[in-house]
Amino acid sequence: MKNKPLYEVREISNLRDMLEQSANLYSDKPAFLVKEKGNQDYIPVSFRKYKSDIDALGTALISLGLKDKRIAIIGENRYEWSTSYLGVCNGTGIVVPLDRELPQNEIENCIQRSYSDAVIFSGSVSAKIEKIMKSADTCKYFINMDLEEDTGGQISYGKLLKKGYELLEQGSREFLDAEIDNEEMKILLFTSGTTDKSKAVMLSHRNIAANLMAMCSMLYIDDKDVFLSVLPPHHTYECTCGFLCQMYRGCTIAYCEGLRHIVKNLRESKCTVMNGVPLVFESIYKQLINTVKKKPGAEKKLKFAIKLSNILSIFHLDVKRTLFSEIHEALGGHLRLFISGAAAINPEVSKGFKDIGIKLVQGYGLTECAPIVALNRDCWFKFDAAGLPLPGLKVVIDSPSSDGIGEIKVSGPSVMLGYYENKEATDAAVKDGWFYTGDMGYFDSDGFIHITGRMKNMILTKNGKNVYPEEIETLLGRSDYIKEALVYGRDDKDDIIVCAKIVPDKEKIEEDIKEGIISEQDITALIGSEVKKINKELVNYKAVKEFTLQDSEFEKTTTKKIKRYQELK
Repeated sequence: MKNKPLYEVREISNLRDMLEQSANLYSDKPAFLVKEKGNQDYIPVSFRKYKSDIDALGTALISLGLKDKRIAIIGENRYEWSTSYLGVCNGTGIVVPLDRELPQNEIENCIQRSYSDAVIFSGSVSAKIEKIMKSADTCKYFINMDLEEDTGGQISYGKLLKKGYELLEQGSREFLDAEIDNEEMKILLFTSGTTDKSKAVMLSHRNIAANLMAMCSMLYIDDKDVFLSVLPPHHTYECTCGFLCQMYRGCTIAYCEGLRHIVKNLRESKCTVMNGVPLVFESIYKQLINTVKKKPGAEKKLKFAIKLSNILSIFHLDVKRTLFSEIHEALGGHLRLFISGAAAINPEVSKGFKDIGIKLVQGYGLTECAPIVALNRDCWFKFDAAGLPLPGLKVVIDSPSSDGIGEIKVSGPSVMLGYYENKEATDAAVKDGWFYTGDMGYFDSDGFIHITGRMKNMILTKNGKNVYPEEIETLLGRSDYIKEALVYGRDDKDDIIVCAKIVPDKEKIEEDIKEGIISEQDITALIGSEVKKINKELVNYKAVKEFTLQDSEFEKTTTKKIKRYQELK
């Protein structure tokens, strides 16, 4: 469906306008499904109630003297986080979402660097915040989402919200009548990495509103969809695509209780769409396939059913939900779409889900672009591509090589205002209106972007050949016996050779030895044979010449990206 027109989207000027429109359009429809303490059932919170809570919180924050101030938010996926985000940036001040997994000293560093006057935080990080309170000199207010009463210098979120409702009843309109400057910095986001290296990205309402409208014109999402929120909300991918997008399109967000509860929460919420990262989807797919393989004759039946459904689809007969009803039921019975971001996904996983009747599309983005740059459409997609450029964005390959590969640069309304208090980094990244992403890639004949890797990770051999570690890591990751891989270059006098650090999947290896699928053997020898198989798919200068094994998984960011430089120190 190559020439299918873009989906119709309504015009929004900023996030305040977006919420007001949605509250009127969807009113009593559930915006959120939340679980309260001691209750195992999801409880709906309507769009009308959500907007009222935002108005009350914003009004209360202004009453504390926080108008036009910076307010940090730290916490897990929960209703109070979402209320705080729009309660701050929709009329109070500048919102600073922070990663709750950061160590205490880095959280403190981010609070200081952003000049935050207040912090809204969940009880799960209270131990870190209490230490910060002792040394914080600029931060005036510490608002605890889980505190019932004000105590020990901390303000109860619930009490503050109640105060806001009282002020609204008394006629306070400072938050309600606040004007939004669409071009002004209202969101300050720290990029992942150690604090001394992380940059703070400045975004405006216009940046995010433009991104929301553009990406929703490419994927069909409507008010009947229920999303399961899994990824950390401070990350711009989850924030824009897993929270603000749903508020814009009238969807319902169900909060996941944790990675090990995904399947249970999919069932309970009747989820239709889920955003995630490759690691999450690859893990779900692996579990499904391994479960099938354990049943006698089930693998053959699955392959036959896939072949049959693919033949029938040529005649526009879709029987996937009937043929694979058991798998669909295992995933809640309502899923229609997975959206993957933050890194490239194994194309075999995307194809595998499509074969059983769940589309999986991936996109490409960066914090600096609010975040989506390219997206596969639900009606036209490629398993191995990052996607088609968003309407309204110009995406170009800078100085392409003979094979069309070069640095990706972007221009358009969702490109950031710059890096906060870092003119040098801003000038290096933004030139003549173009944002230079630092990612290498190329366009195919259909206009899809393919990412080959990060410029800074690229291995340059001594005879001028470019090797992208991510490409080789993807191939290594397809082995059943390799859990994770990290590829890098090492100077070997005559040339730069490709090396890999590998984490074997010991559980899978032991299981297959038990089942008699592979013979009992030394793990190093087994991984060596897997590396040899992969090397056959690569030209000689890309082949892995050396590898080392390690037991523990690589250190990762909260969006499950390997902290490459940390691991290669």
